[in-house]
Amino acid sequence: MTTLLERLGRGPDERLLILTADQLGLCHAANVGVYESIRSGLATGAGLMVPGPWARDAASHHRGEPVGVHLTLNAELDCYRWRPITQAPSLHDGDGGFPRTTGDLWDHADLDETRRECRAQLERAVLWGFDVSHLSTHLGALQNRPEFFDVYLGLAVDFGLPIRLEGAASEASAGFPFRALATEEGVLTVDHHRLRRLADPAAIERQAMDLEPGVTEIVIEPAADTPELRALCDEWGRRVEHLDLACNDSDLRADLARGGVALVDWREIRDAQRAG
Repeated sequence: MTTLLERLGRGPDERLLILTADQLGLCHAANVGVYESIRSGLATGAGLMVPGPWARDAASHHRGEPVGVHLTLNAELDCYRWRPITQAPSLHDGDGGFPRTTGDLWDHADLDETRRECRAQLERAVLWGFDVSHLSTHLGALQNRPEFFDVYLGLAVDFGLPIRLEGAASEASAGFPFRALATEEGVLTVDHHRLRRLADPAAIERQAMDLEPGVTEIVIEPAADTPELRALCDEWGRRVEHLDLACNDSDLRADLARGGVALVDWREIRDAQRAG
C-alpha cells in the first residue's frame, strides 16, 4: 500500500509535522491568537468552528491561510454558548445551545439533522471564502460512533477532503475501524495524531522532538490574553501559553530544524487526495 509520505513525494524516513491552531471563531481572543500563531509563529493551519460566535469575524480577517472546518455539534462551556446554524431541534439542549457532552448528543441527535447541520457548516465556510483544507470534529463527536462517523466520512468523500482521525487506541475505544473505513473510501488522514486537549506546552515540545517517520499532527488552542478570554473559560491560561509556544518559543523552532522535522499543512494532504 502506498504510504502517505509516498503520496506527498517524500522519502520513507522523513518526519513531517502539521501544527494546527484549533477553535478559530470561538471568541475574539481565539481569532487573534490563531491568526498570530500562523502569521508570526509555527502553526501551519487552523480549524474553524463555523457556529462559533466569532466565526464571521474570523472570515473577515482571513488572508488565505490553510483553514479546515472543525465540525461542531457540542458547546461544552457552561455560560458561553453556541448553537446550530440550521433548524435542528434535536441538536439543542435545554438552554438552547448545542449539547455540552458527546454522550448527550449521541443520545438525542437525529442523524438527518446532524447531516444537514454538518453540511451547512462546511458550505458556509466555502461561502465565506475559505479554501477548506480538511475536516476535523469537535470533541471527537463524529469520530467515535459509527453512525456519526458515516456523516463525517460522507462529507469528506463528497468534498474531496482529508479528515483528522486519531490512532489505534481511539479505534479500540470506539469499537470500529474508522481509519480503515476512511482508507477504503480514498480519504486520507495523518499517520500519527497527538491530541490531548489543552496539553501542557512542555509536553507538546517533547512530542514534537520525538516524532516517528510519517506525518504527525499536533493541535494547539492559542488565544490572546484578554478580559473576554478570562471571563469565558477557566482554561484561559493554557490557551495563552499555547500562543506563546507557537510565537515566542525560539528553542522549539531551532529544535525542529536540528531534528530535520519539516512543517507542512493539511492542503498538501488534500491535494494528494484529490490527485488520486
